[in-house]
Amino acid sequence: MRVGVAFTPFETRADTIVRLACRADELGLARVDVAEAWTHDATILLAEIARRTERIGIGTSILSVWGRTPATLALTAAGLQRCSDGRFQLGLGAGSPPLTEGFHGVRWDRPVGQMRRTLEAVRALLAGERLPEPVAGARPLRLGVPPETPVPIALAALAPASIRLAGELADAWAPFLWARSRLDEGRELLRAGGDARVAVGVPVALGHSEAEARRMAAWWLTTYLTRMGPLYPRLLGHRFGMTRAVDALLEAALGRRTELPAAAEGLAHEVTLLGTPAEAATAIGAWFAAGADEVQLVLPPGRPEAELAEIVELAAAVPSPA
Repeated sequence: MRVGVAFTPFETRADTIVRLACRADELGLARVDVAEAWTHDATILLAEIARRTERIGIGTSILSVWGRTPATLALTAAGLQRCSDGRFQLGLGAGSPPLTEGFHGVRWDRPVGQMRRTLEAVRALLAGERLPEPVAGARPLRLGVPPETPVPIALAALAPASIRLAGELADAWAPFLWARSRLDEGRELLRAGGDARVAVGVPVALGHSEAEARRMAAWWLTTYLTRMGPLYPRLLGHRFGMTRAVDALLEAALGRRTELPAAAEGLAHEVTLLGTPAEAATAIGAWFAAGADEVQLVLPPGRPEAELAEIVELAAAVPSPA
């Protein structure tokens, strides 16, 4: 199975996350990932999920490289690997300026350098080595109890330099809101750095009517265009050449309109799982055909739990490619 589910920080119902993760485990999905920002500590939720599941992989998607030291990240990763019996994957990323500066109180500056330093230090500590760059004059220390099973690391990266870094230092590249038709471009950047799996996070915009699905896609796009700093407007508008679609979405957001503008329909099909439940398997298959090694279905926050459970069941019914 190469399909999993994931939760954003906008999903605030911890009990719902745990129950859906347990259902995903029962159905044989590959992974369940929990992102961390300003709501719950993802590592605490994953520890609870690890104790209540048996087979499913668990991961952070993502922990910010600004919010914890490499030593704290290594301690956490080793602990989650132990309590999950080797099912944990550490997902890291640079986050966004609003979160880093407004919540962690740390200046968001030169993120690729911060990611490199963090990945190299975490890798070293998890391997039983000493901290590569201690404070001048300090004796570098090791992790007291390294994990028995190696901890794979996924890097959430969108800029060319950070994608190359994923190829060089990570086991998986985990893009979110990436255009399906540009996965080949991402793979080329990965190869420039080394090699890594492509584990793409796709926001789910499935509805029992076309109007419902389009409204959900509009929510995903406008939320990430307006609340995460300049990252996604630059990526979707300038990098992917969809400025007209981005402008239409931003104009709709200013007018508090919830419908998906016609000009943004192509963008929605490129970066979300847009359609009806009956179309889900075909849409997921299109991501594998485009070059994804794994697909994480990012569940829409705040929706009724029964509706989210239906998406989990749809995901379990998707045949994995050979």
